[in-house]
Amino acid sequence: MTISKGDKLPDATLLHMGDNGPEAVTLSDKTAGRKVVIFAVPGAYTPTCHSAHVPSFVRTKDQFAEKGVDEIICISVNDPFVMGAWGKDTGASDAGITMLGDSESAFTKAIGMDFTAPPVGLMARSKRYAMLVEDGTVTLLHEEENPGACEVSAGEAMLAAM
Repeated sequence: MTISKGDKLPDATLLHMGDNGPEAVTLSDKTAGRKVVIFAVPGAYTPTCHSAHVPSFVRTKDQFAEKGVDEIICISVNDPFVMGAWGKDTGASDAGITMLGDSESAFTKAIGMDFTAPPVGLMARSKRYAMLVEDGTVTLLHEEENPGACEVSAGEAMLAAM
């Protein structure tokens, strides 16, 4: 079942690249009592994710803060080493965007946002989406119909809908 507006996020442990290596991050700790935007991409360094999706949130980070968003989190089915490097390469880490790896796709599968595209080598990946989560509950959800598009899930589209 795909997650919907009004649903509580399932608890999940994701990985973040810390100063001393990979660190476990409990998603419920990140969302409890907070207003958080979570966006997910099919893969780090893939064309649309790298050139459109992440940059849209880097550009709009301050505007989200003005709307009371405590944190912006990017999730991808990648390991924390890749997510850490990608955050540096895109400027997302410097902008304060949290880059989390869902290495085993456990969270992605739990919310029904997984897909597989063998012709392009994407196995057990995340659909492209963005959601606003308030105190662990999804209050706004924008899922792209095509994983190669970044329209309704872009930072600007999420801001306009809030």
